[in-house]
Amino acid sequence: MAFPNISADNEYPQPIHTSNAVSWAAILAGATAAAALALILLILGIGLGLSSVSPWAYSGVSATTFGVSTIMWLTFTQLVASGVGGYLTGRLRTKWVAVHTDEVYFRDTAHGFLAWAVAALVSAALLTSVIGSIVSQGVQAGASVTGGVVNATAAGSVAANSNSDCGPMGYLVDSLFRRDINAGPDTSPPDSSGAMLPDGHPKLISVGPASEVTRIFMNSIPTESLPVEDIQYVGQIVALRTGLTQQDAEKRVSDTYARVKNKLRDAQTKAKEAADKARKTSAYAALWLFISLLIGAFVASFAATYGGQQRDL
Repeated sequence: MAFPNISADNEYPQPIHTSNAVSWAAILAGATAAAALALILLILGIGLGLSSVSPWAYSGVSATTFGVSTIMWLTFTQLVASGVGGYLTGRLRTKWVAVHTDEVYFRDTAHGFLAWAVAALVSAALLTSVIGSIVSQGVQAGASVTGGVVNATAAGSVAANSNSDCGPMGYLVDSLFRRDINAGPDTSPPDSSGAMLPDGHPKLISVGPASEVTRIFMNSIPTESLPVEDIQYVGQIVALRTGLTQQDAEKRVSDTYARVKNKLRDAQTKAKEAADKARKTSAYAALWLFISLLIGAFVASFAATYGGQQRDL
């Protein structure tokens, strides 16, 4: 079978030689460089941050300054690392032959974005503990605020199980048994430890009554009021130990119980404030981390287009 001759004017167009649209080697190279540079800068930032914080009063930077500097350093790290990674990706990718300029620009942008994405995933895998701590801290703080933060009953059980001679609860209970200086000489036996007060009198509080009073107080904390029978009973113990009248002893019991409630309420308020502050700090940290990552994605894409133009010159 004979084929017609094809003249030079009717030659078929030559096929356009195109390479793969995605240069994974260049993407991995740029992502590796970006992740390594980000890790180096992060370690440097941690070192500079720890060197600026001091446990001594009136020295070192404030918490606000430390937070702002951390945000600025994270943003700087993303700018530098993503820029270098994106530029290397665009500069090292395979040259595309006979591809429209707009298509080259799109591919370079996509290569820079992919390099940033791979670097971000690698960094997240290496820094899982850091990111996890930020997220878990915010979740736990929010749950603590929602759930009431500090349970007064739990705090009371800890105080009741602890030594009554230690801590604020022990101090308040001890104050119940302070003997009136105008009362007659003490006839009660000293405690088994033989401890003496600064004025030379033996210590009058035995472990039993103090612990019992602590349990009585903490049992009534959730009800916000001390039952009358408990006031009378504790008042009898206080009157016996201090030489006060029953009426004065009961008044001291009521006043001391009110001080206990105020201290627990103050502890609850401080714990709620601390939990809310931790929640807000975690939220701000996550928000600024998100913003810095977006900046890194943009810079990597832009740097890849610039590196690609340098490659094709």
